[in-house]
Amino acid sequence: MADLSPPDRHRRSGAARGKTSGKVADFRYKHPAPDDRKKPANRPPRRSAQGGEQRGGAPTRRQAYAALDLGTNNCRLLIARPSGENFTVIDAFSRVVRLGEGLAMSGRLSNEAMDRALAALHVCAEKLRRRNVHLARSVATEACRRAANGAEFIERVRRETGIVLDIISAQEEARLAVLGCHILLESGEGPAVIFDIGGGSTELVLIEPGGNVPRILDWQSVPWGVVSLTDTVGRVEGEPGERSARYAEMRRVVSESFAPFAERIAAHAETEAEIRLLGTSGTVTTLASVHLELPQYDRRAVDGLIVPSGSMRGISARLATMTPDERGRLPCIGNDRAELVVAGCAILESILDIWPAERLGVADRGIREGILRSLMAAEIVPPAPRSRH
Repeated sequence: MADLSPPDRHRRSGAARGKTSGKVADFRYKHPAPDDRKKPANRPPRRSAQGGEQRGGAPTRRQAYAALDLGTNNCRLLIARPSGENFTVIDAFSRVVRLGEGLAMSGRLSNEAMDRALAALHVCAEKLRRRNVHLARSVATEACRRAANGAEFIERVRRETGIVLDIISAQEEARLAVLGCHILLESGEGPAVIFDIGGGSTELVLIEPGGNVPRILDWQSVPWGVVSLTDTVGRVEGEPGERSARYAEMRRVVSESFAPFAERIAAHAETEAEIRLLGTSGTVTTLASVHLELPQYDRRAVDGLIVPSGSMRGISARLATMTPDERGRLPCIGNDRAELVVAGCAILESILDIWPAERLGVADRGIREGILRSLMAAEIVPPAPRSRH
């Protein structure tokens, strides 16, 4: 099956990973045109010598690009076409696969978790094939970085689906998240922090805004995400006293891990300029939905929202006191997130402790968008000047 889906040309060895910044085009999110889904598929493209897929000569601005992010909790795919200085999403896929379930205790990916992820990746491979993707990059993050059998799983994915996953470093993960969402950072002067609460890790990045791409001043990744923290400390359930103690322990564990970064950025947080904060993750989008009292999740209402930090703290504290059943009955949380959302709340509150911004920007975009921007920018070649003779 390996020849059915486009290969990933951008695989890199560990030594080549981890660039902290780079000049890339600033593509903005754009909703798909109504007829994009109705167009019949064209004939299969021919493969380029470089490993991408193309319809004829050089790549064109109408060709499709894809970004796949296999995280500790979710498998997400985004397929888009460049559209001026924007990109138009033509297909997307997201599924909770819980790849890192039990990893904190065993150090390995379980057979059940790998099977769930593979089922989702088969769907992604079919979408890549059907959309005739010109160039794709597929990445795996903390679960595959930490697992003793992570490399074996990557090879199994390649063998069974044709998708070549690149296990990226935490630094590369942070860079892509910034690249994917920084456009939503609230305007203003002074430093800012962008963070990504994942399933198996959390990345914090101190940036200096300016130009198309902000400059990364400092960053840290800690091995605590909503899955790894829940698996290690335990679920927030039982009697009220037990729930309170479990949440306090989560806060303690995360705060200790953040301590070196907190010490390094303390001077920046004390600046006279108003500090800014932007978060990208299921945690912040879920809490933003609760803040808006949405009956169901609406990306258009959440992506780009600015929320008072005090409101997010209040929601976090309230969720931590609830039973799992009570959390599960809340719109936009449900049973799938009821167990994990409290760990996300503990991480968010710890971030607000070290970077006490008055407001929090919310982004429903991140690594996938960062990958797409990188791929598209790398393919943009200025036209050759016309001869005057």
